[in-house]
This record gives sequence, C-alpha cells and structure tokens, in this order.
Amino acid sequence: MMEIKLKLNGKAVTGHIEPDVLLIDLLRSLGCQSVKRGCETSNCGLCTVLMDGRPVLSCSMLAVRADGHEVYTLEGLTKEAEAFVGFIADEGADQCGFCNPGYVMNTIALLRENPDPTDEEILAYLAGNLCRCSGYEGQLRGIRRFLNSRKAQGEQHAE
Repeated sequence: MMEIKLKLNGKAVTGHIEPDVLLIDLLRSLGCQSVKRGCETSNCGLCTVLMDGRPVLSCSMLAVRADGHEVYTLEGLTKEAEAFVGFIADEGADQCGFCNPGYVMNTIALLRENPDPTDEEILAYLAGNLCRCSGYEGQLRGIRRFLNSRKAQGEQHAE
C-alpha cells in the first residue's frame, strides 16, 4: 500500500492505494461519480478531470501521479458548469447524458484557456470526446450560444 495526498475539489485528501490503481478508480472510491469509465483506451473522454487546471484522462493515469497535485472533477466545478450546461441541453446535445461530464470538463478547460474561441477551436478542443447520440453539432451550437450570450451581457454592462 502507498499513501498519496492530493487536493480534490478544493479539499485535502489522503488515499491509501496499491501502486497499480488508476486515478479513475481512486476518484470514484472517493465519491466522484461524474468520472465515468467508457472505453478504457483513452479515446472517449468520459473520464476527463482537471489536474492542475489541465484536462487529463483519469482512466490512463496511475493515481500515484496525482500525488501532490490538485484534481477537480465535475462535483467540484458545478457552479462554473451551471453557466453553460443549459445552453447545451437546449440544443438537444444531452440525449442520454453519458458523455456530458467529459464535455463539460473539457469545455471548462477550453474557456479558461481561451475565453473567446472560434468554432474550429471549440471542435478541435472537444475532439477527444465521443458522443454516440448527438453528432457533436448540438454541443457546438450550445457553447456558441453561451459565448454569444456572454458577449451580449458584457456589451449591455459596458453601456
């Protein structure tokens, strides 16, 4: 057994793990059910979390690599996510909902890095997320509508 310490969703936690435990398994054991197991080959994006502010695939990372780092799951970012998830839902892009946490985590990372992305930049950033229901256009339309409404609100406040 190994002891690791990390900051999870803003709180210090200690985990006692075997050396081969994946980060996804540690996070789920700590109650982070938004982190989902999909393909287990690093291709679907369902297991995306933010480590030190960068999106990582928790299904392909040993938990020991998170020792000393800050990890956020959707459970810790609900307020930030609430700003735009309704726009995505309004576009019908959350049909079964299974891929939503990965999309939301990557969208948060994208908007932190680039607050005003082009459609091409949005699609490139979200390319690692697989969705079998909606065909990706709904997510793009929802994010674009969110960004447009944010711009309109900024313009109203500037007047």
